[in-house]
Amino acid sequence: QVQLVESGGDLVQPGGSLRLSCAASGSIFKINTMGWYRQAPGKQRESVAAFTPSGGTNYADSVKGRFTISRDNAKNTVYLQMNSLKPEDTAVYYCSASTWDGHTYWGQGTQVTVSS
Repeated sequence: QVQLVESGGDLVQPGGSLRLSCAASGSIFKINTMGWYRQAPGKQRESVAAFTPSGGTNYADSVKGRFTISRDNAKNTVYLQMNSLKPEDTAVYYCSASTWDGHTYWGQGTQVTVSS
């Protein structure tokens, strides 16, 4: 079992920045990949940023150059630094972890609202 807890969501003005955190616990040795997804009301959940199994990164075209995914292995924590935020970034952001034994885990989500 893997537990994921997101934090850092907030109300921010366009052009502002936020850093989201995802703390993992439990069977973290089973984790293969981790990433961030987001879901706006009435829309499908979409991948925002993720680590590949080899340690590389993938970003949605809509966030390239603005968002950065990073990790601190010592703290079992993944971060999403979000800069130059736009209203269309408004969504619930979810941390996700996939394990070698075929399971996918999700955090509870954290709300990011970008509005003036």
